[in-house]
Formats: sequence, structure tokens, C-alpha cells
Amino acid sequence: MNTNITEKDGEYTVFLEGELDTAHALEVEQAMQPLHELSGKNITIDCSKLEYIASSGLRILLGLLKSAKGNGNKVVLKDLNDEIKEVFKMTGFIDLFDIE
Repeated sequence: MNTNITEKDGEYTVFLEGELDTAHALEVEQAMQPLHELSGKNITIDCSKLEYIASSGLRILLGLLKSAKGNGNKVVLKDLNDEIKEVFKMTGFIDLFDIE
């Protein structure tokens, strides 16, 4: 699992690559921790290379969304594959996130 965060003109993009499963959850959560401290920023989660997401991965994204909203940030998920989009539909997360 690779997590890469970039910043350009005050916009943050998180690139997730691989399988966001329980074995990699702590690593991803630690990599994304600085995003919880941002204020008034847009955060895009690029899922174009994300192959799988487990409940622990959903928990990480939900935690980021909650802290982002509390800090006036916007979180957008983009390029979800069909399988991951189906997980978001089944869990109701599809209604919580802005998805492009």
C-alpha cells in the first residue's frame, strides 16, 4: 500500500495505491494524520489506483471527513473503481462523501 500526499496552491491530494486493508490501515492513518490539522483547505483523495478497501480503510476516511468538516475543509473522493464504489453504496458512505 502506498500513500502519497501532495500540496499545490493550498490544495491537498492524497494518492492511494494498492489495498487499504487492516494490515495497512495504521500506516495509511499515520501518513494522513497531518491532514487532520488543516484549516480551510480542499482535500482530494485520488482512488484511481486503489484496488480494495476494508472497513478499517473506511474508518480512516470517515475520520478524515469528520475532522475536515470541523475545520472548514472539503474532502472529495475521485476515480473510485466499480468495486470500491459498490462498497461505498452498501455502507451508505456514498451519501457522506463528495465523489467525482
